[in-house]
Amino acid sequence: MITRRQFFVISTAITASQLLSACGDPTGTLNVMMLQGSIPTQLVAAFRQTLAKNNPIKFKPEAQLTRIFNLLETWKNGESPRGWGLERIKNIWPRSSTQADLVTLGNSWLENAIAEELIQPLDINELAGWTSLDPRFQKLVTKDGKIYAAPYRWGNTVIAYRKDKLQEFNKDRVEKLEITDWADLWRPELAGQISLLDNYREIIGLTLKKLGHSYNSSNLTAITNLESELATLHQQVKFYSSTKYLQPLALGDLWAAVGWSTDILPLVRRYPDKIGMVVPASGTSLWADLWVQPTVDGSIGDRVERRLASWIDFCWQDSSASTLMLFTNGISPILNQENQVELTKELKNNQDFIQSSLKLFSNSDFIEPLTTEVTQEYQALWEKIRTAPGSSV
Repeated sequence: MITRRQFFVISTAITASQLLSACGDPTGTLNVMMLQGSIPTQLVAAFRQTLAKNNPIKFKPEAQLTRIFNLLETWKNGESPRGWGLERIKNIWPRSSTQADLVTLGNSWLENAIAEELIQPLDINELAGWTSLDPRFQKLVTKDGKIYAAPYRWGNTVIAYRKDKLQEFNKDRVEKLEITDWADLWRPELAGQISLLDNYREIIGLTLKKLGHSYNSSNLTAITNLESELATLHQQVKFYSSTKYLQPLALGDLWAAVGWSTDILPLVRRYPDKIGMVVPASGTSLWADLWVQPTVDGSIGDRVERRLASWIDFCWQDSSASTLMLFTNGISPILNQENQVELTKELKNNQDFIQSSLKLFSNSDFIEPLTTEVTQEYQALWEKIRTAPGSSV
């Protein structure tokens, strides 16, 4: 039986909920949590200038995508106020003031976020720029006919190499050592001179690409020579690392390193005479940063909802795309072969990379989640290669 005190608490909660749902966020603020470094401050400042004073927006950077995903889980599974066993008011209690209205999520996290109902579909009718996206980006974020995310930046896996080391090695040689594709990592001249990402999907994937297959191949045992090719590549490796390969490359302790474009581009600009980079000619792996809307009970308010859509559309404008590419080393998803020249005219140092990335986009793969069985197959193969007799890396 409900006591008078419990009745008072429930009534207060209902009243507060009704007031909040009528006006959304009582401050009218759009709260955006973004991956640190993925959105330049210049873009944020430009968007603020388009807003009226009574339409506030707050941006909070977060260093790790893992942390953002964990927050999505926390917000989804957050507990209601307790003290009198009032579980029945869980759905009417106001959402936490710390919950963001829009967050960055990597494409590799998207399927799990949808499955766990951590995010909700976007209103495509509010996104005028949707039609400017390449169909592959549209497909990437669509499930069961619903749009769950808005891509705003992408990049790929590349090979960085020491120009000076190759030039010195090639001096007076008839057959030159050049690095243009994954297959070049198997060249005996590079034995003990390369680093690879410590990531089984990336390394098995690039080997699959060398053999003419997709990063997302689901039957590894049917692919001839895959294990032997991986074993040979493993013998070439000086070390595996996803975080500490830039300094050895800069110091000349490596001749080549496989890494992510956003890591390597700044190094190429810093040492243009010493370090080069190439998007492998047979295609590579792709990644994308996405805007997603955390699941909420009720409404965030029409004003905030409209501002949310306006921000996403703002990221898809030509001027915004140029700013994003200039300051974050990523590529805008609205960039294509037709508008490339106009949108990249200020990106003198990145134009070769962007041109190659666009040219090879259709041959490249977004790394997709695998079934549990296939994942175990990948992991078992990776473990076998890394722990083979005589292996020291």
